[in-house]
Amino acid sequence: MSTQSTADRILSVLEEDAQASYAEIAERADVSKPTVRKYIRQLEDDGVIVGYSADVDPKKLSSQSIALVGIDVDSGTYVESTRTLKELDSVESLYTSSGDHMLMAEVRAADGDALGDIIHDEILAIEGVTAAHPSFLQERLK
Repeated sequence: MSTQSTADRILSVLEEDAQASYAEIAERADVSKPTVRKYIRQLEDDGVIVGYSADVDPKKLSSQSIALVGIDVDSGTYVESTRTLKELDSVESLYTSSGDHMLMAEVRAADGDALGDIIHDEILAIEGVTAAHPSFLQERLK
């Protein structure tokens, strides 16, 4: 048996395949199905597992553009600006960052023009947001 904890083995399987059945997870993590159910329920309750998603290849989306938008925020309005950004329907996901920008947002729109409108009309319109730098995703390589 692996020296990894049971929770870590279960999470590892889920990270590889979020659609794996309890039976598949049990087999790959070397535990029983009831153990998988118990751990997944606990991990969800504890907020470790916050959702399940599909990986999308942006190049294959004919009706959508996806961008990662680096967002800079005035430190005095950081909390309120972040709350407002989290409420935007156009922001698919939002992360804090230690890189060039304070926040990174995944934004989806019909096309580049619509994405520009979202950045201008929604993101930059939030009090305290000082800059937004989009990088359009072209093709998923892995």
